[in-house]
Amino acid sequence: MNNQAAQISLKALIALVFSVFICSNSLNAQDGEKLFKQNCAVCHSAHTDQMSTGPGLKGVFDRVPKGDWITKWIINNEKMIKGGDAYATKIYAQYGKAAMTVFEGQLNEKDVAAILNYIKTPPVVVAAAGGNASADSTEPSEKTNGIDPLFLILGFIVVLIILLASLRSVRTSLQNSNNRSERIDEIPEQTFWQEVKEWITGNRRLVGVFVIIISFIGMKSCWNACYNIGVYYDYKTQKGYKPEQPIKFSHKLHAGENEIACQYCHSSVEKSRHAGIPSVNICMNCHKAIQKGPQYGEKEIAKIYAANGFDPKTATYDNSIQNPLKWIKVHNLPDHVYFNHSQHVVVGKIECSTCHGNLKEMTVAEQKVPLTMKWCIECHRKTEVVMEGNAYYDRLHKALKEKYAGVQDVKFTVEKIGGLECGKCHY
Repeated sequence: MNNQAAQISLKALIALVFSVFICSNSLNAQDGEKLFKQNCAVCHSAHTDQMSTGPGLKGVFDRVPKGDWITKWIINNEKMIKGGDAYATKIYAQYGKAAMTVFEGQLNEKDVAAILNYIKTPPVVVAAAGGNASADSTEPSEKTNGIDPLFLILGFIVVLIILLASLRSVRTSLQNSNNRSERIDEIPEQTFWQEVKEWITGNRRLVGVFVIIISFIGMKSCWNACYNIGVYYDYKTQKGYKPEQPIKFSHKLHAGENEIACQYCHSSVEKSRHAGIPSVNICMNCHKAIQKGPQYGEKEIAKIYAANGFDPKTATYDNSIQNPLKWIKVHNLPDHVYFNHSQHVVVGKIECSTCHGNLKEMTVAEQKVPLTMKWCIECHRKTEVVMEGNAYYDRLHKALKEKYAGVQDVKFTVEKIGGLECGKCHY
């Protein structure tokens, strides 16, 4: 009877632990914030109306048709556009016919509901020290909204084990008390791990099945974590990196309010694989005359003069002074990754904001997109090649038109011209 009771308790324990694994997987699937960051944050801001690769989603529920329209749009927007849905066709044209990722097969309706709930519920803005709210607090990390679900699951398992161990001790005591009253030999008390070992020995096949299932769950979790590096973590070279520069340079002031073209300062972006860091001489083209800024006055501009050996009072240079500015690169790629700015800007007609975010709204330059391999691949899969009037693709365009003559709705994306070949981006 004792062995039978031990087996029942161990079966109950393993069943409950396995149920927790299944439930934890379900909880993760319903975590709207994680799902948004994994699938949507590359192109959209959840709680602002700031334009990135795609529009900001603040107020989106007031703009789109009611009912389940937005769920259908997220799952398969291409189907709605081809089906002639009026609003779908309208926004497709409004945003330059840029194709949104089709999530059919990746997200189900419950996942989309969780994402929409996250968009509907803006996170609480936590004030930073000194009473000022952090500029980044509108997009908090996963752990700022409460206790991490993983800790709740682990805590539940620990409490469950303690409870079962206690019940096991009570069961043994009651059994021995009954044996004493009936003048039967008391059963020797086994440790919990002895019972576990005995149960495993008698149920090897069942244990093997559990081990295989749990191993696959663990491997899938590891795969997801590796695949999404740069989405959940704020490494120095990843999304959210915003270093303090030697001069408080405002892109919002220069590129936004004063409408200075990106190419004026980053002059090699159309000729080289590198965008280039502007030299102090480029700064001096304007600041030889503009000696006072609207926010910091003369303080920050004086650093430009010091780096260039310029005396604003006499308007003369001292060539013996060499104090180069040590700008900190914001957008970094691994050494084994090849990226050519001129190929994307001149040939591909890609806007700077696609990869760098809307710098016209940034006071401090910040990495807005993850720049992971997944992000680049998704971009190559959905970005159509601009061939009309693009001499670089004249011969290719002619060949493709002949190959697909008579075929309707052919989209020549970067993927279709070899944009996913390993050798294109890796040495």
